[in-house]
Amino acid sequence: MSALVEKKVVAGNLPAIAQALEQSQYLTFMLGGEMFAIGILAVKEIIEYGGLTEVPMMPECVRGVINLRGAVVPVLDLSARFGKATTTVTKRTCIVIVEIENGGEQQVVGVVVDAVNAVLDIAATDIEPPPAFGAKIRTDFIEGMGKVNGKFVILLNLGQILSLDDIAALANVNAMAQSLIGNSTAVAA
Repeated sequence: MSALVEKKVVAGNLPAIAQALEQSQYLTFMLGGEMFAIGILAVKEIIEYGGLTEVPMMPECVRGVINLRGAVVPVLDLSARFGKATTTVTKRTCIVIVEIENGGEQQVVGVVVDAVNAVLDIAATDIEPPPAFGAKIRTDFIEGMGKVNGKFVILLNLGQILSLDDIAALANVNAMAQSLIGNSTAVAA
């Protein structure tokens, strides 16, 4: 008899389990007046903006590094990474510490955002594929478009945005540009 009851309880929980699997939590934040979101499982912590050490010869999107409990953590400005102006630091500006996989290894990176809003549950049925055109950022940076209260929230693909290969390529371009500028000023002098 208890086996029958257990089966009924387990079967009764299937819709709840399926619903939990189809619903994900996202941390929402503001960036340049727009709302974005990242999967909460990638977020390690949120810290106050400050204590940044600038690193010379880095792309504009790399703000610098911070000391996070003895670990050196690179900090990227998402606004600059999206090709916009760098984030203006205010009282609400913060650094979201995320963990991404890069080449089979876990990498901890900080991202500067204007303000953190809330953690939202977004059902899989409320997520649309990224637009093919018309987005203000690269479409490969967008994981999907979440529908929340009749509005869209841009769900970001952190793996693409924080791709170290892309950022290294930006650093190489920046270094080449600096050397060309240096050579042209030397020639002009």
